[in-house]
Amino acid sequence: MVNDPDSVVSAITNRLSCRAFMRDKPVDRSDIEEILRVASQAASGTNTQPWKVYVLQDQPRDDLVARVCAADDAIHADPSLASLYREQPDFYPEEWVSPYIDRRRQNGWSLYGLLGIAKGEKEKMRAQVQRNYRFFDAPVGLIFTIEKVMGRGALLDYGMFMQNIMLLARARGMHTCPQAAWNYYAKVVLPFVGAGPDERLVCGMALGYADEAAPVNTLRTPRETVDTFAHWVDPATVSSSRHEHSR
Repeated sequence: MVNDPDSVVSAITNRLSCRAFMRDKPVDRSDIEEILRVASQAASGTNTQPWKVYVLQDQPRDDLVARVCAADDAIHADPSLASLYREQPDFYPEEWVSPYIDRRRQNGWSLYGLLGIAKGEKEKMRAQVQRNYRFFDAPVGLIFTIEKVMGRGALLDYGMFMQNIMLLARARGMHTCPQAAWNYYAKVVLPFVGAGPDERLVCGMALGYADEAAPVNTLRTPRETVDTFAHWVDPATVSSSRHEHSR
C-alpha cells in the first residue's frame, strides 16, 4: 500500500498544463535530478528504458529559445524558408474526426478566451503559439528523444516516464507543460542539444513554478466520465462467443 494514497490522487488531479511560469524563480539542479531519478522507475517493455532527456537551464535554455523563435519568425516573414527549419511530424491525426476534433476546438477556444484572443486575430494566435518556444517562461526546458530503432511500444513506455515527471513535479510544488510544438523544429533542436543522428525528438516539456496570477493558468480542461470510455464486457456475451468458436 502507498503510505498516503490521497497524495497520489492529489498530484494527479492538481496537475495541469501550465502556460505561464515564474521566470525569476529558478529550480535547483538537485530537484531536477531527483525528479528524473524517481521518474525512471516507470515501467518499460522488457526494461528497455528508452528515454533520453536533455535539460536546459540558464544560457543554454535562453539560446535555444532565441534560435527557435528566430526560425519561427523567419518562416513567418518568408514561408519559402519552411523546409530549412520546419518539419511536419506525425504527432496528430492526418484527418481529425469527432469527438477528438470537438475536444480540440473546445480546448483551443477556451484557452484563447482566457487570453482575450478573438477568432480571426491571427497575429495574437501566432504570438501565443510561439510562447511554446519560450517554454512559457519556465526556467527549465526538457527535451526528450528516443532512438530511431525503437518501436512504437517504446512511446508507451515514454509516456509513463513523462507522467511520472509531471506528478513528481507537483509533489514538489512545481508545474509542467508537455509540449508537442517542439517537434516542428526538430531540425533546429536536435543539433543544438547534441542529439545523435540515431535519435528523434519525442517532445519538449516546460518545468518550473507556476505564475498563479496569470489568467491562462485558470484553465481546467473537462474530462469525460468513466462510462464514456470504459466498457465492461458482458459475461453472457463472452460465454456466447466462446460457445460459437467451439463448434
